[in-house]
Amino acid sequence: MVEYAPWTYSRGMTWLRDHDPGYMALRRAARAALVMPTMFAFGDRVIGNPAVATFAAFGSFAMLVLVEFGGSMRQRLEAQVALAVAGAVLVCLGTLCSRSTALAVAGMALVGFAVTFAGVVSSELASATTSLLLAFILPVSLPAPASAIPDRLAGWGLAAGAGLFAIAVLWPAPERNPLRTAATAACRELAARLDAAVAHVLGGDAESAAAHDAASRRSEDAIAALEDVFLKTPYRPTGLSTAARTVVRLVDEMRWLHAIVVDAPPLPADGSVDPRVCDVKRAAARVLERGADLLDDPRLDAQPLHDAQRRLAAAVALLEESTTIALPAAGNGGSATEVVTALDPAFRAQELSFVVAQIGTNIEFAAAAERRGWLDRLMGRQPEGLATTFSAARERAGSFAARNSIWLQNSIRAGAGLAGAVLVSRISSVDHAFWVVLGTLSVLRSNALNTGQTIVRALMGTFTGFIVGAALVSLVGTNTTVLWFLLPPAVFFASLAPATISFAAGQAAFTLVLLILFNILQPTGWRVGLVRIEDIVLGCAVSLVVGILFWPRGAGVGLRRALADAYVGSARYLASAVDYATARCEPATNPTATVPVAADAAAASRRLDDAFRAFLAERGAKPVPLAEVTSLVNGVAGLRLAGDAVVELWRRDGAADGDRSEARRELLANAKRMSDWYGGFAASLVGGAAPPEPLVADTNATTRLVEAVSQDLRSDDGHATATGVRVIWTSDQLDAARRLQATLVEPARVAAGGPVPC
Repeated sequence: MVEYAPWTYSRGMTWLRDHDPGYMALRRAARAALVMPTMFAFGDRVIGNPAVATFAAFGSFAMLVLVEFGGSMRQRLEAQVALAVAGAVLVCLGTLCSRSTALAVAGMALVGFAVTFAGVVSSELASATTSLLLAFILPVSLPAPASAIPDRLAGWGLAAGAGLFAIAVLWPAPERNPLRTAATAACRELAARLDAAVAHVLGGDAESAAAHDAASRRSEDAIAALEDVFLKTPYRPTGLSTAARTVVRLVDEMRWLHAIVVDAPPLPADGSVDPRVCDVKRAAARVLERGADLLDDPRLDAQPLHDAQRRLAAAVALLEESTTIALPAAGNGGSATEVVTALDPAFRAQELSFVVAQIGTNIEFAAAAERRGWLDRLMGRQPEGLATTFSAARERAGSFAARNSIWLQNSIRAGAGLAGAVLVSRISSVDHAFWVVLGTLSVLRSNALNTGQTIVRALMGTFTGFIVGAALVSLVGTNTTVLWFLLPPAVFFASLAPATISFAAGQAAFTLVLLILFNILQPTGWRVGLVRIEDIVLGCAVSLVVGILFWPRGAGVGLRRALADAYVGSARYLASAVDYATARCEPATNPTATVPVAADAAAASRRLDDAFRAFLAERGAKPVPLAEVTSLVNGVAGLRLAGDAVVELWRRDGAADGDRSEARRELLANAKRMSDWYGGFAASLVGGAAPPEPLVADTNATTRLVEAVSQDLRSDDGHATATGVRVIWTSDQLDAARRLQATLVEPARVAAGGPVPC
């Protein structure tokens, strides 16, 4: 017996660590077990007002259990205050709508849609959706005159004040920003990999090869960890804060940087490569290192990162100059293949430098935002070059207003489902009508099948909770003193179970809490649990009907549409970037060349990210293997960043005088060929047809382009001009988009076996 207890405790703690990393759910449960019964007792026993007690209890649950904000303590408290204020407004609105069935149904539909859709603006808003909805569901489901608003606000205010105290004082969670931490580690490992690659090229021995292999494995692990952090949350982990907006952009950039490094052909370890290619890689590594330092501690001086970026820009300029000189002349026996081969390592280095420069700029923005004073934060002053918070919110909301947006569909479904639950509860005149609406909220999912699976879990959990609660109430009878002692452990388990055990366990524990609460307020025995089962059945039925009527096929179909839209949008953006490049090629059009806007491509990428997360979160067997889906999702970022690279390549300066008509013609023809292929590829994703075969390298087109460079874009001394090099590099970006096709076709073929949209 002496050895049994420690073994049991150790095993229990191991289980808890596995199911609750960082003990975040345990913290929430411990706080709720202390605060919720205390606020309920204060409202019921001290103030003697059931309305205050009810709203204090459910408000505590909403603000301590249903939401968990991240960031620093100041950021968490600010978010909690904002939640309290928004919840107070919804309590008032819900009370004003509660006396009229028409107003209650219409108000629930509007609030359900608006609160759910608002989550696209910020992951903090998205994570607080259930808490905000509860702040409206509770008052609208309990009809009362406007004179009841002060009592209800008092209860909500008690919960808010106690919640702030609990978060700040009761076992406060350490500051955590897992995305920033993972991005910092990935920056350092990618920098080490670039350094190891250069050392291997210059050394060429077995030791440098082993070091390069080890660095490659570490960088791959770091990128995998970054992707895991990015995708493990149900919402895109970005907020309206400037720092959050900039850090989240690093994920796509770092994933694509890793793809560039992995896909690049190995440089010859014999010293034959242009040393300026190695200089660019070393300079890029320094930018990543200095960026990692600043990302880890934004209070550091940003000058080292600025210096590293200037050295990278200078190394790229020298590379362009040396490439211009080394470009073989087609008229002197140099074939098109020799020209492209001579440029390939330089192009790879230039492509890498662009992505690294973007990463460094975003890190600078993030650090500058963190270093702002309180007055600048209060006034919303942004670092130069960044959009305002309002502009960012408007852009994000507009991105998800498209008809095929999964988030828009879920928001409409939520508004319709919750409004239907309110209507059913009013027509049926059930007791505790808000349980019907809560039941609908709990089980509504993105397709009818998964809604049905959740209904079974909800009913099983509720029935189990009813059996346990009925047994307890039968034993205790009307002795509320015992119920008061049982309330804290019941709240603790109800807060911990959903995150560590299962949805059904959470439903069972929540049913037990409700039985205890309402038997304290008005002892009625086990019948309260029976009423809850009846109400949950009604709520589940509403969820099932809404799931069948509104986009019943779920996230799998939505993901295919989102992929198609994202590929079409990104390919169009790349084509428009090439069109901009050809305009910059021509001196006469330089002053009026319009920089392509990536807004449509970025909006489609956001919708894709949302659809992918919905696909990951959806219960049941996946219609498409996850590895294939991930490959298709990652390809979109590469296509979009290729467009960014072309724009940046030609934005700096225009072209010298000369005839560029042939070069323009070839670039535009290649861009159309590329865009048409991705249009057909997108159609195959939504139509269920076999994807088109990847385009093969068009050597005739390459020859024509090189001849155009040779004839039209060479200076008097016979060497290529800087414009000529940029023309070839632009063509290489299109060729990179062509090479990407080979990595997409097989995953698309596998995906063709999934559901096909009607």
